[in-house]
Amino acid sequence: MQPADLSAIDIVTAIRQGDLTALQCTEAFLNRIEQLNGSINAFLNIDRDGAMATATAIDARRRAGQPLGPLAGLPVAVKDALCTADLPTTCASKMLALFQPPYDAHVVSRLRQADAVIVGKTNMDEFAMGGSNENSAFGPVHNPWDLSRAPGGSSGGSAACVAADMAPVAIGSDTGGSIRQPAGLCGITGLKPTYGRVSRRGLIAFASSLDQVGPMARSAADCALLLETIAGHDPGDSTSLAVDVPRYTELLEQPLTGVRIGRVPEHFAAGLDPEVAKGVEEAFAVFKAAGATVHDIQMPHAKYGVPTYYLVAPCEASSNLARYDGVHYGHRCAEQSQRTGTKTSGSELPLVEMYCRSRGEGFGPEVKRRIMLGTYALSSGYYDAYYAKALKVRRLIRQDYLDAFQKVDLIGGPVSATAAFTLGEKTGDPLAMYLVDLYTVCTNLAGVGGISFPCGFTKSGLPIGFQLQSPALAEPLLLRASDRFQRLTDWHRRRPSLPASATSLPVARAPH
Repeated sequence: MQPADLSAIDIVTAIRQGDLTALQCTEAFLNRIEQLNGSINAFLNIDRDGAMATATAIDARRRAGQPLGPLAGLPVAVKDALCTADLPTTCASKMLALFQPPYDAHVVSRLRQADAVIVGKTNMDEFAMGGSNENSAFGPVHNPWDLSRAPGGSSGGSAACVAADMAPVAIGSDTGGSIRQPAGLCGITGLKPTYGRVSRRGLIAFASSLDQVGPMARSAADCALLLETIAGHDPGDSTSLAVDVPRYTELLEQPLTGVRIGRVPEHFAAGLDPEVAKGVEEAFAVFKAAGATVHDIQMPHAKYGVPTYYLVAPCEASSNLARYDGVHYGHRCAEQSQRTGTKTSGSELPLVEMYCRSRGEGFGPEVKRRIMLGTYALSSGYYDAYYAKALKVRRLIRQDYLDAFQKVDLIGGPVSATAAFTLGEKTGDPLAMYLVDLYTVCTNLAGVGGISFPCGFTKSGLPIGFQLQSPALAEPLLLRASDRFQRLTDWHRRRPSLPASATSLPVARAPH
């Protein structure tokens, strides 16, 4: 029995029944991580000793007949934006390169309580700002389907590690598509829950009104398993919803007969790659065969989603990242003073110079760009023209969803306009990079749920992603529809061909 060939549900079942030990499973995935991470760079920190100790303890408890959690022995990878008390949390930034959190994020605590085995922290775009995972201070992640291509971002490390069978499931975060877009480009399933469905406590903030934590896995069924553990009210998060958590895995069997799926014609306009369009249209046909109906609907303000998002998110980032000043938090410079020409420690520099140089050294180019965009839009004389207007358009976008969900139960369409693009292809054109979020940002602006999963492949062998969006707290329907699609197709079962051993790449490494 090869653990990498099993679903997360099958792994948990096999360990519970004694057909597989937690130690065997954990060691198999750790060995694969060490074999492949040099070529993919999906992990920034690998916790072999901690993971093996946790797995050993789980096996001992099972042999003793003690109760185990619902994820007992399941290896899980965690995006490096979530705090872990036993591992560094860098957010893929030099600013936090040496940060060791004093506590676990709420989601991480839930995973530990469920007896999951955390195998390591995954690479990402710095502070979750990016759509290609090329903004990491510790080198880009490489897409397992083609190592010359981007995995998407910002949860690119989490997506790539699941696609390469380095972990059966992973945790990501989604601010404007950062779970769904890399899931689509890497050929896996990724769920962005309703805002407030999963606690954000311990998630290093990018844009607080948009950020949401969610599961990434091979299948919708495995996402359902993980969501049952991480969802739920957290009194420590004021935005957490105090509503019961359904047993998502038990609701997958219901048929799709009568489910209405909306199709937005504008999503198929110029700019959508013909191969992607064909795969998405064929996915609609699968849903029809499963008993659903498809209806064209209008989302008149969706075209304003990207400009609205790239005002709201940078404004919130400007505020959230102000704390990293080299005094309270984050990297502090330690070079000679440009003012006096003398060698000093960072604490001896003039205060403003120390602030500027610490932030200049600690943040990468994309983070600086977004901080400057947000600071400008919030500044005196520009607030009403930019940020306040963006909030009004955000409300109109949300109303579009409310109106649409009076007519349909779900909204379907592409995740991204193209399959995975070449590393470096868009880095010189920020606008082109921002447009990769064209189909995903409105989900976050409206606070509704969204999921992506593979619906085909291009002629060159790259995954094509399909996205479903739902009303708030309709994750049971999202997962049921996605699971039904995956029972009728086998796109999610395909695996990339990877080298037998890692080929080391010249990338920087996060401190261990």
